[in-house]
Amino acid sequence: MTDLISINCVKLLISALFYTCVLCSSVEQKIYVVLNETVPCVRLLNATHQIGCQSSISGDTGVLHVLETESDLDWILSSGPHPPYMVIMETAFFNRSVMMRMKNSSRVAGVAVIISKTGLADNFSPHTTCPNQNTGVYSESYGSDLANCNGTVWNPLGNGLSYEDFSFPVFALKDENQTQVLRKCYEDHNQRVNGSAPQYPLCAMQLFSHMHAVTDTVTCMRRTDLQNRFSINPEVLCDPLSDFNVWTSTRPLNNSAKGHAADESVVIAATRLDGRSFFWEQAPAAEGTVSGIVTLLATIQALYPVTQEAPPPRNIFFSFFQGEAFDYIGSSKMVYDMEKNDFVIDMNNVHSMLEIGQVGLRSGRSLWMHSDPVSRQNKSVDTEVSEEEGKLSLFSHALSRSPSFTLSLSLSQPLPPSSFQRFLRARRIPGLVLADHNTSFTNRYYESMYDDAENLNVTYPPGLTPDEQLVYETDAAKSLAEVATLVARSLYLQAGGEEKNLNNITADPKIVSHMTSTNTHTHTLTLTLSLSLSLSPSLSLSLSHTHRHMTSSHTPPVTRFVQYILANLTGTVTNLTESQCQNPSELSTENKDLFSYFWVSGPASVNGTREPFCVRASVRLSKAVSPAFELLEYGSRNYSTWTESRWKSIRARIFLVASRELEVMQPALVELTETKQKNISAKTEIMFIK
Repeated sequence: MTDLISINCVKLLISALFYTCVLCSSVEQKIYVVLNETVPCVRLLNATHQIGCQSSISGDTGVLHVLETESDLDWILSSGPHPPYMVIMETAFFNRSVMMRMKNSSRVAGVAVIISKTGLADNFSPHTTCPNQNTGVYSESYGSDLANCNGTVWNPLGNGLSYEDFSFPVFALKDENQTQVLRKCYEDHNQRVNGSAPQYPLCAMQLFSHMHAVTDTVTCMRRTDLQNRFSINPEVLCDPLSDFNVWTSTRPLNNSAKGHAADESVVIAATRLDGRSFFWEQAPAAEGTVSGIVTLLATIQALYPVTQEAPPPRNIFFSFFQGEAFDYIGSSKMVYDMEKNDFVIDMNNVHSMLEIGQVGLRSGRSLWMHSDPVSRQNKSVDTEVSEEEGKLSLFSHALSRSPSFTLSLSLSQPLPPSSFQRFLRARRIPGLVLADHNTSFTNRYYESMYDDAENLNVTYPPGLTPDEQLVYETDAAKSLAEVATLVARSLYLQAGGEEKNLNNITADPKIVSHMTSTNTHTHTLTLTLSLSLSLSPSLSLSLSHTHRHMTSSHTPPVTRFVQYILANLTGTVTNLTESQCQNPSELSTENKDLFSYFWVSGPASVNGTREPFCVRASVRLSKAVSPAFELLEYGSRNYSTWTESRWKSIRARIFLVASRELEVMQPALVELTETKQKNISAKTEIMFIK
């Protein structure tokens, strides 16, 4: 009897859906509430594994249940009568223990995490305890006793959640209003009353995030290559993670000349551009990345004018590396190009290197200098590093104030995860990494969506407008400006500059404040383009949601942001027209080999109008893609092999379902009806002759 009722219900539903197809513009709009402000966990692959999340090809569906207590967790995993469940969870339950229990259960169809600070733990890092451990400098052949974080566990709070493989979809819910819609649907239809199970109709959710790639990068790239060779309509299954490094130098370098640059000795100052988290493109990376970006930009602002008026003998090369969170993609590509004589300099041009790591959480105002104990066994390297340490220490005392600025040596331990390690793999050059930690990271939210402005202690007095926040000198901005001054003066001396010019090298806290403003709507740290140089409409970037997550599908705004800020800090305004600016090689007075040219809209006047102009600057982009993909070594152990799976549809929606049978069939029937509706609409002129 029950089966007969169910069959009749299905027949009625089909009839109703096809009838609705004729009467309304969209069946989906009548049945579903679409959730737009969602972010998926997607699938990534390397030489040996696949990680991340995905749904089935037709999406995964389950009855909604809000996880608020341990009792709810037991209901989901064992006693609830309506599995599989779509679990809505607060931040407090988004941890490795809960997620692994769900991963090992067949009663979970998917997970949606409410992004908020409510119930946030004292620490949360979904990364590993030893970041990039297989692609750094330490190995069996180099500092074997320091490999695999044997000397220091840099991220002891790492739970490895980002490196797990989930067979169900996991989404983040960003919009508070849509979160309330979910809660109301759950409370009205699914909430237990006096411990008893709710009855149909029930509120259900469907998540779509099917990934095309499977197994590992080797498998995915092989299948893609086969399709490219033999298929008429090849389908790419995955793409290498890629973007661009951004670089400039105090003296222009000829971009058309590759290999060793004659009579050039270069001091490299570097930091990373990217970060990551469990969810796609949700990587504020305030302490992990932004503190370094802002510090190096402020360093350039302080240093560049002096290097033009009193040039030091050595060139200073500033580089922002992309893809460092994924086994040093950007730095390994630059080193690879240097070794292959396919870059503007080679490794023999490199005198030394200073890298800015995580510097935004200086507990007690301490800053640490990290060096490589293995390369320092070479006497000449040790001497050069000692001199570099001495210069930094000298300036830290000169900058000291109350509370005192402390710069300390980190002795007898390996380098922290850093781009410098990839340079050391090629050649034992002198170098230091500056960081706010001696041993393990100070950052309690490393590579998570909670490493935001609040984590970096970017705070403002109450009542300030967004414009007032831009010019307010926060304690965080003052601290980063202080580090930038220290770095700028040290670089100038390291490049052979004269001490008499050092007092003219000071970073401006207001510039730092401009670049570390808090977006009060999203509560994420954003890099705000509020300097005098504005982007033209054709190059305008949405920087209020700047992401530092490296992706295969597009260039993150932060790359373009840094490129244009560098042009602003180091460029010269010219009188070229727009046409001349876009084609400078046609002019004998301009040199496209030495400079890039940027047509910008200019600062806004009082009446809101802008006067565009052309800027000439020695700012360049260079590819940040792993050499493994150029060498076709998809299983490489020397280079990053990270790829990102492709997908066709990422979406989420909720609906009411009348029975377990309809829970399974209803989405498919609606999809069928939508297809029929589109076909009918496309052929109305044939079916209905006027």
